[in-house]
Amino acid sequence: MNNEIGMGCDHAGFELKEYLKTYLNKEGYKVIDFGTNSTASVDYPDFIHPLASKINNGEILRGVIICGSGNGVAMTANKYPNVRAAICWNEELSALARQHNDANVLSLPARFISKEEALKILKIFLSTDFEGGRHLRRVEKINNLL
Repeated sequence: MNNEIGMGCDHAGFELKEYLKTYLNKEGYKVIDFGTNSTASVDYPDFIHPLASKINNGEILRGVIICGSGNGVAMTANKYPNVRAAICWNEELSALARQHNDANVLSLPARFISKEEALKILKIFLSTDFEGGRHLRRVEKINNLL
């Protein structure tokens, strides 16, 4: 198992990122932190593009990205063809993102979930396998333009 996880956030996600990073470090994961490093206002693409680029190139296999709603960071990350960022605000969505969509980036909405909920969502994301089968066919079609 590759134990590297990229993490990136904006100011709204900073405290949650630090909380989850502490858990990941305790569990033996190597966290590659792309920032931000405070609650001072920043532009999320500045931190998400470098993370998504590393995942896109296969240098990192998984990531966790966080902003207020989870939308902006996910939109940015999903510009990269090999990134499948899923916004998850509960455990079921996290499981389905992995099982059916082979999501490799977890996007969390810091302003809408508690730290405890986020941790549960993260644990599910990290422990759930992609089912493949009919879902593989669909995932392979994501980057096919009509």
